[in-house]
Amino acid sequence: MTTETTVHRHSHPHDHDACTHSHGVIDPSLASSERGLWAVKWSTAGLLITVLLQVGAVYWSGSVALLADLLHNVGDIISALPLGIAFWLGRLSPNRRFQYGYGRVEDLAGVMIILIIAASAVATGYESIQRFIHPQPLEHLGAVAIAASIGFIGNESVALFRIRVGKEIGSAALVADGYHARTDGLVSLAVVVSAVGLWLGYAWADPVVGLGITCALLHIVWESGQTVLTRLLDGVEPETTDDLQHALEAYNYTDLKARWMGHQLYTQVCLIVDPAVSMEEGEAIAHQVRSHLQQEIPYLSDICIQLQTQR
Repeated sequence: MTTETTVHRHSHPHDHDACTHSHGVIDPSLASSERGLWAVKWSTAGLLITVLLQVGAVYWSGSVALLADLLHNVGDIISALPLGIAFWLGRLSPNRRFQYGYGRVEDLAGVMIILIIAASAVATGYESIQRFIHPQPLEHLGAVAIAASIGFIGNESVALFRIRVGKEIGSAALVADGYHARTDGLVSLAVVVSAVGLWLGYAWADPVVGLGITCALLHIVWESGQTVLTRLLDGVEPETTDDLQHALEAYNYTDLKARWMGHQLYTQVCLIVDPAVSMEEGEAIAHQVRSHLQQEIPYLSDICIQLQTQR
């Protein structure tokens, strides 16, 4: 990737500093936003097909477990809307008002996804409790099992796709949505178990599975909510810090800091160099470190490197 470097020189009694920023001619954050939008678009199309195939089975059978599975799939489609908008805005250039771009919209989309998952959990729990109080006979159990199997295949495919792309571009929101889809896939398998239980004569199997689904969704809310909230508050996962420290282990450095802006990681670090190093040599060192970091951490969007001489 071709880059241009801006260097600022500051005068100090005992050190000299150079602050270099990486600005790609082909902006990596733009490319990752395009890939995120592409992943959301095609995975949502796959979920829509899954939902359409399940609607008829829910109507014929009246299964609350299958209805819960269907509602979760619909919720997953709805949650893709704010995520798609976030990736679309992520392609826009920074301006005087939003000087860091629109990456924070992606973090807000992650919050919306967590709220949608929580709403699905509440709705499923309510319907399951109602079915305990007012049991209803179910029909077409074979159709329920087939529809649930389709749900598992569709959701697991979407989950693998979203999680893989989300990790590639460093998007916590897309990864969270992928785990949401994976949970829905496991829910679909639970519906198959429910259908088998009903076929064997256990009327309580359907609402029990519905409550199990509720617990699984609440677990996703807790786990994914921590990650999304951490990023929203400018926190960085320990694993990300470990990756940066590992990439810099060959250098003498201090004051390493990082923050997420959507799926873009911003980093600054102070390198300790020999006092005899000239500004040109310092600039070359900064270029070397920046190139090394970008190779080791592909989702690294912006790097500020300050050079400081040993005292």
